Amino acid sequence: MRIVVTNCNTTQGMTEEIVRGARAAAAPGTTVLGLTPAWGPESAEGWLDSYLSAAAVLDTLRRYEGPYDAVVMAGFGEHGREGVRELVDVPVVDITEAAAHLACLLGRRYAVVTTLERSAGQIEDSLCTAGVARNCAAVVGTGLGVLDLGDQERTEAAFVAAAERARDAGAEVLVLGCAGMTGLQRAVGEKLGLPVVDGVGAAVKLAESLVSLGLTTSRAGGYAKPLPKRRIWAPPSE
Repeated sequence: MRIVVTNCNTTQGMTEEIVRGARAAAAPGTTVLGLTPAWGPESAEGWLDSYLSAAAVLDTLRRYEGPYDAVVMAGFGEHGREGVRELVDVPVVDITEAAAHLACLLGRRYAVVTTLERSAGQIEDSLCTAGVARNCAAVVGTGLGVLDLGDQERTEAAFVAAAERARDAGAEVLVLGCAGMTGLQRAVGEKLGLPVVDGVGAAVKLAESLVSLGLTTSRAGGYAKPLPKRRIWAPPSE
């Protein structure tokens, strides 16, 4: 089985970190390949970055010839998953949706611990579209930017502080609200006394399950193939 994991930003080091987490979750025999967009934001933090990221990821996948059996979209709360489902003929699993669905199996209410507070609105909208917002107790920011997550000690401390606020809001399960946080669940799960779901790992396992069951995106209705027409894709800016 071959799974393509798309980073939502142009930072290659983050792609490599995400792929490490994806491979750790993957079953023996599953191959994981990471794709980094050639253009777009270096980190996705806000509406502008998110829409740029969505177009860049779509462009990356339309150029990628494969072969591959599933796509994991590694951008938490980012746009584009519906467009990718129209574009490709394999299962597409978004880490936001995957993490929330698994969290709902572990407790009545979950919370997302993410990077900056400005990302909360996007994440809430994404959870609402996926139909899992009613179980979300809170979306809490750590105050760290995406590019700050390389400092493991600082990230862990900020996550634990934010997670305590989430627990006070009624969360019984925590979700890592950024692909760059992959791996953090092992470090903080015992400290917090709550299950911690990593979206990358969750998405990989769900993608494997869909492929194994022979299931893929429905073409009836909203995810029908794009209408044939001329589309002009802008080249990467210098």
